[in-house]
Amino acid sequence: MSNFLGKILGNIMYDNGLMIGHFEPLHLGQMRSILDAAGQAKSLHIIITAHPSPHPDFTITLQDKARWLQMACADLPFIHIHTTHEIELPLHDSFDDVTIDIAASNAKLQRLIEALDLPAEAVLFVADNHPVAQSNIQEQLLMKVVTTPLQPEFDSYAIARDPVAHWSAIHPQARGDYTKTVAIVGGESSGKTTLVHKLANYYGASFALEMGRLYVGTDLGGSEIGLQYSDYGPIALNHAQAMRDAAAVATAPVTIVDTDFVTTQAFCEEYEGRTHPFVSACIDEFRLDHTIMLDNNTPWVDDGMRSLGTPEARGRFEQRLVDIFARHNIAPHLIDEPDYDARYQQALIIIDQYIYGKSHD
Repeated sequence: MSNFLGKILGNIMYDNGLMIGHFEPLHLGQMRSILDAAGQAKSLHIIITAHPSPHPDFTITLQDKARWLQMACADLPFIHIHTTHEIELPLHDSFDDVTIDIAASNAKLQRLIEALDLPAEAVLFVADNHPVAQSNIQEQLLMKVVTTPLQPEFDSYAIARDPVAHWSAIHPQARGDYTKTVAIVGGESSGKTTLVHKLANYYGASFALEMGRLYVGTDLGGSEIGLQYSDYGPIALNHAQAMRDAAAVATAPVTIVDTDFVTTQAFCEEYEGRTHPFVSACIDEFRLDHTIMLDNNTPWVDDGMRSLGTPEARGRFEQRLVDIFARHNIAPHLIDEPDYDARYQQALIIIDQYIYGKSHD
């Protein structure tokens, strides 16, 4: 394929090429540069380094970045992905005043050449405006430098500094690690599912449905009469998978989740009289970024699948949620407005503030 593209475009084909970068986050501009380089090399090696100043709101590992690129290039077998903690690259918001340390740069290139067993003819791909592309610098480097076109609509520094503001530039394979999950929780008939759909539509966000309700439909014939202790593990497992699936195809910086593992645990304690250890492990292992808890003060609606409709039962279940949150050191945002639209407006304020960094003052 790369040979074919190279001939079509009239490019010189190199046997081996090298690209080095932070790729945090991987964005469409970087991907276009990779594809341009891939059209000029029979074999392209991409070296992923650690980011020298990672964004504090996102925990990204080298393995995360390797997975993004590996998935993005899975059908391009001539692209080879590597990671290194040994090579450090500086971070520049502008190349205008950058000074290249020739000796240090050549030492890094030599280590990579030896590690990858690259031939002497291998080339180094960099963006057209990169400092090492200057002719006086190129002449002093161990490797021949080949440039890829500028991608002026993508500013790597700005994207890394504020991924939320540059969401559309982030490669789809990386978005799952940059979306924040928000769980909407509460007792029965507290308006959770309606609020989930309103928020998902407002933000254009992907969402995960409540798995307990779906499980009753798919495994219990539509009634909780057959529900027992052993069902809570599968419900939690299904919920974890639904959350993972929703985040993997995240369409916005926020991903909405209908209920959470705490709610599943509260139902287990309410109906079975005991705590489920697997659900407890899920609460701790699959932490959601934010939780919005709805007060149980809306009108009760009996849909045939609910059984906690008395004021005493609603109050007792809400206290279970509060207790389990405290047990697992989770601090939910409480919405206590009894009016549905007021709840929706409060949820928007919380998400705007904590995920989008917007103030409603």
